[in-house]
Amino acid sequence: MNFSEKWGKDIEEATNLALDYLNCTIDEVEVEVLEEPSKGFLGIGSKLAKVRVTKKEKIEEKQPEEVIKEEQLIENCEEKLELEVLEEDSGGVIFLKELTDKMGFDLSFTEKANEENLFISITGKDASHIIGKRGQTLDAVQYLTSLVVNKDKENYKRVVLDVENYREKRKKTLENLADKTARKVVKIGRTIKLEPMNPYERMIIHSRLSDDSNIVTKSEGEEPYRRVVIEAK
Repeated sequence: MNFSEKWGKDIEEATNLALDYLNCTIDEVEVEVLEEPSKGFLGIGSKLAKVRVTKKEKIEEKQPEEVIKEEQLIENCEEKLELEVLEEDSGGVIFLKELTDKMGFDLSFTEKANEENLFISITGKDASHIIGKRGQTLDAVQYLTSLVVNKDKENYKRVVLDVENYREKRKKTLENLADKTARKVVKIGRTIKLEPMNPYERMIIHSRLSDDSNIVTKSEGEEPYRRVVIEAK
């Protein structure tokens, strides 16, 4: 059934009862209030709340084009995209040097690029500081660098930063997490929700488990708290 109508002492209680019946979360449904609750006078004539909760039409999360390109750029970038080492610092590296110098970091930068992509590898004793929790600092710095590189340019160039092969290591960690969680879901027969992740990391989980016939994956929630849900078929 795609919808459920429930009564409750208030709208929240009625909604929760309907969610439990449909086995859904609030972001997966639309809630329509059919009857407002009323306390009446001295408890006389009180009325319960009634809601209709309808499942939203499921749309499979597609891999964003920019996410796919980023993965291609990180993995074997020289062979796949024929990137060449830049002899002179680009605007991106100049910006990164100024930024990290002000932060007191001792870092080195190596650039490889073609007409559409710019890959900047970061190394040095302070490299770990620019990664941040689950790569959040690195993603933020990458975004700022992209703005600098593409400012006033007609042709957009995709920018990817990596710190001592962090992104590849993170990918392997997420793939191991996906495998372990999938096995647990099948064993206990319960749905498991992973921690919030960015679109690129969610794509890694979906891709890793796409061929597993025992489970299904989906994403739920709003950015930046959107997360992968793994459940048994």
